[in-house]
Amino acid sequence: MRRGGRRAAWWPSRRSAVLDVSLAAGFAVLDAAFLYLAYRHFWFPREVVAASGAVGALALVVRRRHPVGLAVFNVVFVAVTGGGGFAALVVLYSLGAYAASRRTVLAVAAFGYAVALGLPGATDQDSSFLAKSIFALAFTVLPVVLGLYMGARKQLVASLQERAARLEREQGLLTERARAEERTRIAREMHDVVANRVSVMVVHAGALKATVARDPARAAETAAVIGDMGRQALEELRQVIGVLRQGEETLPAEAPTLADVHELIGQSRAAGLRVDVEVTGEESPMPAAVGRTVYRIVQEALTNVHKHAGDADTRVGLGLLPGAVEIEITNRPPAAAPRHGLPSGGNGLVGLRERVTALGGRLEAGPTPPGGYTVRARLPLPAS
Repeated sequence: MRRGGRRAAWWPSRRSAVLDVSLAAGFAVLDAAFLYLAYRHFWFPREVVAASGAVGALALVVRRRHPVGLAVFNVVFVAVTGGGGFAALVVLYSLGAYAASRRTVLAVAAFGYAVALGLPGATDQDSSFLAKSIFALAFTVLPVVLGLYMGARKQLVASLQERAARLEREQGLLTERARAEERTRIAREMHDVVANRVSVMVVHAGALKATVARDPARAAETAAVIGDMGRQALEELRQVIGVLRQGEETLPAEAPTLADVHELIGQSRAAGLRVDVEVTGEESPMPAAVGRTVYRIVQEALTNVHKHAGDADTRVGLGLLPGAVEIEITNRPPAAAPRHGLPSGGNGLVGLRERVTALGGRLEAGPTPPGGYTVRARLPLPAS
């Protein structure tokens, strides 16, 4: 396998050189024989002219690297020695195919045409100047035009290959970006489903441990709340896994309502958090993405209160405006450090800001002067 691979890698880089050497050797033999047999009166003997034709043909080995120099050399060499044969056609073709400047190609071709008109033996001695002109034109122009065409075609193919390679690289970059965005979205959804729910469940579990001995009825209520929250977390987790398997369309079409937000607040109250709610405006159907984002903002803010502020007094304000929804969650300074020791990854607010920005809204979060914390967001509603 390794030898075959080396041969496959060696051949493309040597194929052009092998072809040029073969052309040079073949035309050297052909031109030498042709000039020797078809010799006409010239100032050098038959053998010298035939040998000159072979030398001119052997120069084809450099036709790709030095097309202009080879063409000028061939024209001058033929004019001096009379050793012009079929290799001159390949020289002129190479001039058109491999020279970088089209003006240079035309200038050298015109020079070769002028020399071809004055060569003895180009046509019969009795031929008119018109016949010589047509013969020299065909001998000079046709291979140059064919070379120009093939050179332009090769450049076009190379350009298309480069464009295809560039598009493939860009496609790879877009794929990597899509994967990164998908990983970010998955991390955000998993954080919303698992981290927030489980954090509040841990708070409830702490309250259950504290009340199970002195207040069995309250402990039973707390256990029921933990069970309900666990089932909700499992349901949301199932939806996220469905998104991963089948796509975004598996998300529920209906948006969470104010009742869902009140239920979420009730779960925090059951865990010992004092939460006041103020809703202004009239409730109206919201797009699913906006409703989910409102729900996630309240959920994340209350979870952060549980993590960082313990049982600090908290206020949730919802402003239902005709063209937007405004959310503000503020908590006062905690009376004591939280006892639960819940871990924090620091990604919750980052994910919320991404959600809000994607909907064309804005989100602000930061500490308040007395030592509390405020999360404030505004989500525009699409025109009906």
